[in-house]
Amino acid sequence: MCGDLYMRIAVIDGQGGGIGKLIIEVLKAEAPLGMEVIALGTNALATSTMLKAGADFGASGENAIIFNVSRVDLILGPIGIVLANSMMGELTPIMAKAVSSCTAPKILLPLNKCGIEIIGTTSEPLPELVKIMVDKVVKSYLSS
Repeated sequence: MCGDLYMRIAVIDGQGGGIGKLIIEVLKAEAPLGMEVIALGTNALATSTMLKAGADFGASGENAIIFNVSRVDLILGPIGIVLANSMMGELTPIMAKAVSSCTAPKILLPLNKCGIEIIGTTSEPLPELVKIMVDKVVKSYLSS
């Protein structure tokens, strides 16, 4: 998946980018050095918000997401990034297909805002879910 000291992580979000912002802030604060974070927004506002949170690079829109998901080691974001027409239609079917079909592992937050309820998940607050996500990323990175 990654070399000894390098992992490229894509954080994908849409609308205002608030979920991606939180993921990046926690990831940058707790992750070891050697992780490159790429903010992939469905729109420019989401990308800008994630860049301000500390992402190393950013790109916006359908083509940026399609192009970059095959070039990362790990993908983080809300469950909506694999659901066509989620995020109030910002996540296109082509984006959802690219994310769900790429070989990179995906660690997704089980948010119920897309008309999907995932049975068996806990109803933890978003900051706690992001902390669990980042802990899993860091453990994965350190075991590589």
